[in-house]
Amino acid sequence: MEHAWLGTRVEPGVLVTVTPADGTLRTVTPGVTAPPPGAEVLRGLTLPGLANAHSHAFHRALRATVQVGSGTFWTWREVMYAVADRLTPDTYHALARAVYAEMALAGITAVGEFHYVHHAPGGARYSDPNAMGEALIEAAADAGIRITLLDTCYLAAGFGEPPTAHQLRFSDGTADAWAERSSLLKERDHVRIGAAVHSVRAVPAEHLRTVADWAERRRAPLHVHLSEQTAENDACLAAHGRTPARLLADHGVLGPRTTGVHHTHLTDADIRLIGDSRTGTCMCPTTERDLADGIGPAAALQRAGSPLSLGSDSHAVIDLLEEARAMELNERLRTRTRGHWTAAALLRAATADGHAALGWDRAGTIAPGAPADLTTLALDTVRTAGPPPGLGAETAVFAATAADVRHTIVAGRHLVRDGAHTRIPDPAAALTRAVAALRDPHESPGTPGNTGNPVTPGHTEEPRTR
Repeated sequence: MEHAWLGTRVEPGVLVTVTPADGTLRTVTPGVTAPPPGAEVLRGLTLPGLANAHSHAFHRALRATVQVGSGTFWTWREVMYAVADRLTPDTYHALARAVYAEMALAGITAVGEFHYVHHAPGGARYSDPNAMGEALIEAAADAGIRITLLDTCYLAAGFGEPPTAHQLRFSDGTADAWAERSSLLKERDHVRIGAAVHSVRAVPAEHLRTVADWAERRRAPLHVHLSEQTAENDACLAAHGRTPARLLADHGVLGPRTTGVHHTHLTDADIRLIGDSRTGTCMCPTTERDLADGIGPAAALQRAGSPLSLGSDSHAVIDLLEEARAMELNERLRTRTRGHWTAAALLRAATADGHAALGWDRAGTIAPGAPADLTTLALDTVRTAGPPPGLGAETAVFAATAADVRHTIVAGRHLVRDGAHTRIPDPAAALTRAVAALRDPHESPGTPGNTGNPVTPGHTEEPRTR
């Protein structure tokens, strides 16, 4: 590696060797002046592979179409539901495969898929109750990245409200039924299985402990959307007399294997609860600003003891370097001061801490025994040229974009070489086809909601043979 970020510093001339049997790094040797015969040289700055800790793959079909007109998170959600209504196992596989290829091109080697579209429209079950989750797992395998499938419990439309017609395909009816179905999912070399509570409005309080216990027994990651919207906070206070963070704490959901996503609208007491319990925080700045959600108190959460990770969430863009940059720049806008995180700290959120939030505890570092998952940034593009290589971390975070990713390596094998995906010849064409397959033929191009073919309620189309 011409230059490599080793967690706290950039080193020139780093030689790594890989154990072929398991795709882990065997040795890491900095200060090598000339590559040995047969070595492959990675020109630029090599980082550990990036971890996208929060993804809803099907939201990628909304890109640009939801930018027409105005509204709030809640109006955006109605357009999102229209896309969810049109998904089948086959169309979901095709879309996710292309989305995960886009992630690989952006240097992402692991994704946390917050998965709640479990059943057919209207709630009818597929003969394989995990057909939709398996479609995502297969899509990640096809695209070559690791996946933590965060199988999500989603039972209600709000406090005391049954699921809406749109939400019936998300719901298993009870947390026990969710746990029974989720237990059928199996881990594989590229797969971890975790759990998620969609939110306190979507999982009644009496069901929270069941999900938390399921994750605890398996020592699995547990994620939850937390205080993304003030309306949810107000409704929780009205229903339970406490904040969502307090409600989750009282039912055993918070803890060191739990990651709260967004953490946007928290009280000081909430921040202490999250920090004291060592619950993680996944910030998704590009989505949070796209949906006009607000700026979460990431700096205060980290000071309180909450590890930070990053996600692209709705995929308004897929660029973990932009997520890292935006977290710092958002805090600058709010406080009118600079330098809340070093570039190294922001890269840690995008790498080691992101992988830890997804249950890949040894990933996200360039060190012996870690997975040989790497991403190399070009240092000679119009964005990255100029700064000295010793400032490579600063260049990566504050100047580079996903377009500067030159190579992505997973388990020691090139997934992206010289900017081209080695498994999927034309990811852009694959994305075009996958999104077009979800387009509503009754709507004209550019119309909000123009994101999917209608699916007959109760339709139980089976996935292709796998």
